[in-house]
Amino acid sequence: MTAGAAAAAAAAAANARSPPETSVPMLTPPTAVPLAAPEGPAMPKPPSAAASLADTPPPPLHEMLARPVTWWIDVEAPTPEEMKLLSRVFHIHPLTVEDIFQGVEAPQETREKVELFANYYFAVIKTFDHELVPFNFYLIVFPEGILTLHFPPAAHPSNVIKRISQLADYGFSLTPAWISYAIIDDITDSYGPVLRLIETEVDTIDDLVLVLRGREQTDMLQRIGRARKQVMLMLRLLSTKADAVKALMKRVVAGDDTTALYMGDIQDHVLTMLQNLTYYDKTLARAHSNYLAQISIEITQSNERMNNVVAKLTIVASVMVPLNLITGLWGMNVKVPGQDIESESWFYLIVSGMAVFVTTLLVWIRRGGLL
Repeated sequence: MTAGAAAAAAAAAANARSPPETSVPMLTPPTAVPLAAPEGPAMPKPPSAAASLADTPPPPLHEMLARPVTWWIDVEAPTPEEMKLLSRVFHIHPLTVEDIFQGVEAPQETREKVELFANYYFAVIKTFDHELVPFNFYLIVFPEGILTLHFPPAAHPSNVIKRISQLADYGFSLTPAWISYAIIDDITDSYGPVLRLIETEVDTIDDLVLVLRGREQTDMLQRIGRARKQVMLMLRLLSTKADAVKALMKRVVAGDDTTALYMGDIQDHVLTMLQNLTYYDKTLARAHSNYLAQISIEITQSNERMNNVVAKLTIVASVMVPLNLITGLWGMNVKVPGQDIESESWFYLIVSGMAVFVTTLLVWIRRGGLL
């Protein structure tokens, strides 16, 4: 397939925005793209190789579908009325339409799957936006073309178009199965940057969890929580993707060895990411346990320091209470021994007795290991 053929095919699908007669009404935005070269002589290349695929004026949809080309139409946020018209034009089963709109109302209830119908197969693949909010990407693959639908904006169609543009000059033969592979592959590749960020955060947490102190420990607990939340989100999005790709290989592209090989590469990639996420989850669980153990050790050490302080205060009180008792007795306004003696002998006798008592008590406490 030549670059000119790719550009002309892309322009044909783009006309789905305002087709006449029985064509699809404005699809918001129809980013994409019929993609294979028609039979016969090759179409001439455009004047500039840097020209966008969308620069070619699009023909009506019914003319595009009548051509012997592989077509691709991407539809963003179709309304129920547009889906009814698409169902009539492409003979889409009501169960497919129900799954598409159920995925919008309750995305968690729609799993990744592949279903076979009389004239097409239907695939649901989960992806996410720039805020890591998951949504469903739908592929309806016919023998002669592919229809993709998604409700939030997605960069996957434009990424696949760039990839096709790069392959156009090499005479690459495009099929609907290969386009579906390219879309699923781009969705799978979009998980890579997120997993690399998670890996960096997990390694940082694992290195710092035992060396941080004080306020930083509270921040570390929050970092562990955020990292585990991201890991669980990625696990939830990837856990069923391998099964969906496997079902696609067995049921749909079993006779297409080339596409089956590509799908096998996606499956290996998904399994590798699942293994990495499992490792990240175990590492974070270990870091969390280490964090709790560190907190427990610090609490124990703090209790020991507090006990030492209390013990020392108890010793001081044990020494001072008898002294206060003696001075209190001799300070009472009653008759006490030595009150009528003018010399200071009783004073020195009392002070000496108190000193002997304190010295004896401190020696006994030190020998007992209490001080």
